[in-house]
Amino acid sequence: MKKSIVIALAGNPNAGKTTVFNNLTGARQKIANYPGVTVEKKEGVCSHNGRELKIVDLPGTYSLTAYSAEEVIARDVILNEKPDVVVDIIDSSNLERNLYLAVQLMELGVPLVWVFNMSDLAKAKGYEFDLGMISSLTGIPVVRAVGPRKEGMTELLDAALKAAELNVPNYPQVNYGIEIEKEIEELMAIIEKRKEYEPFINVCPVRWAAIKLLEKDSDVMSRIKSQELIDYVKVARERLGTMLGEPVEAAIAGARYGFISGLCSEATKSTIEIRHNMSDKVDAVVINRVWGIPIFLGIMYLIFQFTFTIGEYPMGWLEDFFGFIGETVSGFWPEGSESQLKSLIVDGIIGGVGGVLVFLPNIVLLFLAISILEDTGYMARVAFLMDKVMHKLGLHGKSFIPLLLGFGCSVPAIMAARTLDSERDRLTTMMVTPLMSCGARLPIYALIIPAFFPEAQHGNILWLIYVIGMVLAILLAKMLRNNLFKGEAMPFIMELPPYRLPTLKGIGLHVWERSSLYLQKAGTVLLAVSVLLWAAATYPQKEFTEAELASLTPEQQQSETLIYTISGRIGQFMEPVIQTMGFDWRIGTALIGALAAKEVMVAQLGIVYSIGEADEESEPLRDSLKEHYTPLTGFCLMLFSLISAPCVATFAVMRRESNSWKWASVQFAGLTALAWLITTLVYQIGSVGNALIVS
Repeated sequence: MKKSIVIALAGNPNAGKTTVFNNLTGARQKIANYPGVTVEKKEGVCSHNGRELKIVDLPGTYSLTAYSAEEVIARDVILNEKPDVVVDIIDSSNLERNLYLAVQLMELGVPLVWVFNMSDLAKAKGYEFDLGMISSLTGIPVVRAVGPRKEGMTELLDAALKAAELNVPNYPQVNYGIEIEKEIEELMAIIEKRKEYEPFINVCPVRWAAIKLLEKDSDVMSRIKSQELIDYVKVARERLGTMLGEPVEAAIAGARYGFISGLCSEATKSTIEIRHNMSDKVDAVVINRVWGIPIFLGIMYLIFQFTFTIGEYPMGWLEDFFGFIGETVSGFWPEGSESQLKSLIVDGIIGGVGGVLVFLPNIVLLFLAISILEDTGYMARVAFLMDKVMHKLGLHGKSFIPLLLGFGCSVPAIMAARTLDSERDRLTTMMVTPLMSCGARLPIYALIIPAFFPEAQHGNILWLIYVIGMVLAILLAKMLRNNLFKGEAMPFIMELPPYRLPTLKGIGLHVWERSSLYLQKAGTVLLAVSVLLWAAATYPQKEFTEAELASLTPEQQQSETLIYTISGRIGQFMEPVIQTMGFDWRIGTALIGALAAKEVMVAQLGIVYSIGEADEESEPLRDSLKEHYTPLTGFCLMLFSLISAPCVATFAVMRRESNSWKWASVQFAGLTALAWLITTLVYQIGSVGNALIVS
């Protein structure tokens, strides 16, 4: 056991640090200067609970970025001399400004105690703090103190001794946004490779070093020996500056203040009128507990209207393009040819992949709108708003982020649940994530909605489908937390970054990253699946007798041919189960294809309805669906696609992230059963309602 515990006192100038230092050490002090500078160095000793304590008073500083000698000295003492615990003296009457240093101390990963000094002045200003909540959110002991009256000194020393003995800090990390976090990871990888050649980096956390390099901290930059690292930092800063539309250090500072704002919003109440800045005034409306959620739903409604209204034109162009390609390729064979190669290319490849790619404009427009909301800072507000709802459901506030990502793709959304510390929270979030309607389902909606519903209702129906998914996710999460995953949900800090104008480059990159995944699937997985589905819908081939050919119409021949194939036989086998939802065996074959990827359903329906009709007189797929089914069936097909088992990729990542075949199988089977039950109820009730209206 060490003979003495070293406690470093940190804090902003005028936060009362000197008063606390004098209270603890009394006359047992020595004062000198730090080597090479005129900055005062103060040390003292005291004893507590039988332990000798060495108190080091660090220079007062507003941050740990190298803008002054005081800042460099404060962090060098922490990094090089490694005190057993750092006690940050915080002027609680100016909390947000003082917490900026506190957050940077968290990033250093040292054992910390926060002392909310001047708490009497804070109370007089009308502030009330939930210290237990702050400690729970940050993992840092928090002590209330009034320095001039020596209040809280014993509690300070108790907390410091305990923190020094535990020495296992596990603080939440500030999330600097997708672009900056990506560069931080790249820098960390380079630093790890060069670590043995960089003496300075060996004494500090790798993530902290990467952040300081991106901030272009002059002191850290001067200590780096690797030219490769310096060159990479320069390029990374230029890239981020162009993308973000502001200096990197400003974006990093904004994210820290966003973290602080979220912490204060969770654990601070003001009992008198407090001055608000512009962001506060906007937030007073958009995250208002009454209007916040209706505003969010209204914005999403406008986005869906925008997606369909604008997307209709490029979709038509793509449909014409693939139709032209199909007719051109068909022209290489004599008219009326039944060549299997022709069918494979025209029906399987062009019809399958082209039938999916025509929905790319809808996906691009949807991601464009969501990227704008993310880059302005609004989505962080939505996360804060929904945090309150999450708590009521027993979910962790961080669950909203994976659920939000689920609107893009369930695979990265489930992986994003890694940020949740509680196993119960992680499993609950992963189980309900597929109910967030992913981008792969959008082609299904884009096919069915225009086929069965008037143009004025397109956005309304799409909005309704997304809302149904969110409501079901909420109800299912509540049920799971009350039964399978019982336990209290842990609170967390929701970061509120300042509003900013998004850059064209940043939005463009976000849209490209997400849309390119769809294009990659269309060119690889969907291409392979389309060919397999074409083969299943083509073989084995039925041979008709002359009598059968004479007695059957072309449509009947087509139906008999399809029933005889592998797809037809599977669909026939499924039909007794799925007909309760208004589906026939043709839809059954498409549902099988959707297990590979949801959007494959569109390709499979195209293959099913193009057999025997792939000539210049072919009717569009929407017309074929409208001819065979009712709007109720169309709605039920969207509903089943929304709720039913996720794709194979989602099943695989669920098994990996949960480390259990059990939970992956429960999710797969449970969502399929829930989809069948709800869709059956909707179809049966809808059918009765239609019958009553007709009668």
